[in-house]
Amino acid sequence: MGISAVIITLNEEERLPRLLRTLDFVDEIVVVDAFSQDRTVEVAASFGAKVYQKEWEGYASQRNYALGKATHPWVLSVDADEAISPELRDEILHLSFSADGYLIRRETYFAGKPMRCCGWWPDWGVRLFKKETARWEGELVHETLVFNGRAEKLRGKVLHYPYESAGELFRRMSRYAELWAKRERDRNPPWWRVCAEPVGIFFSSYFLKGGFLAGWRGFTVSFAQAYYSFLKYLFVKEGKWTLKK
Repeated sequence: MGISAVIITLNEEERLPRLLRTLDFVDEIVVVDAFSQDRTVEVAASFGAKVYQKEWEGYASQRNYALGKATHPWVLSVDADEAISPELRDEILHLSFSADGYLIRRETYFAGKPMRCCGWWPDWGVRLFKKETARWEGELVHETLVFNGRAEKLRGKVLHYPYESAGELFRRMSRYAELWAKRERDRNPPWWRVCAEPVGIFFSSYFLKGGFLAGWRGFTVSFAQAYYSFLKYLFVKEGKWTLKK
């Protein structure tokens, strides 16, 4: 069965090679780049990827465009900060393709260590699917794959390397909060939610979901999740204040 790996990129020249080296088993690599300012396009092309460029219009829009460029019946959806584990590679190579799609776990690393806590594990998602069974929905951030079909679970993992440092983690949380606020700008969250929700999120992540077991990494991730919750509502409030001036 032919497989197209689809990837969206923006300034990913440093992280992209790690992923592309693990995609030697697919029949086609499709990269949709949002006009990167670094060597992302050259790096992708050096691995034999088919590269297309499209102005950034949100995660779902970019992913659906990439989906449309795939020429094989099966699609493997991956991100530039991920990699395919050897176990998953071998599993896919020997797959019977009896289902319409396959759920794959994602193991996320923070500062060089896997985080099997804070709600980050096992992070199941349909990542390998028949092209006609799925489409992405969403606006600026937090896109969702809408999948119509029967899915089975695979044993292998996608390895995820989104944050090499605490600084990178908090910068990303700030960016996500800003995008969320733009999408939800018509909301008017009460102040009790702005203050209480981050506290609840930290408590859940650090205590109930085992963040305390991961030392400083668990505390940092739990705090960052609370920070994101506070910031996204604050940005909405800030937008309303600005409009009133």
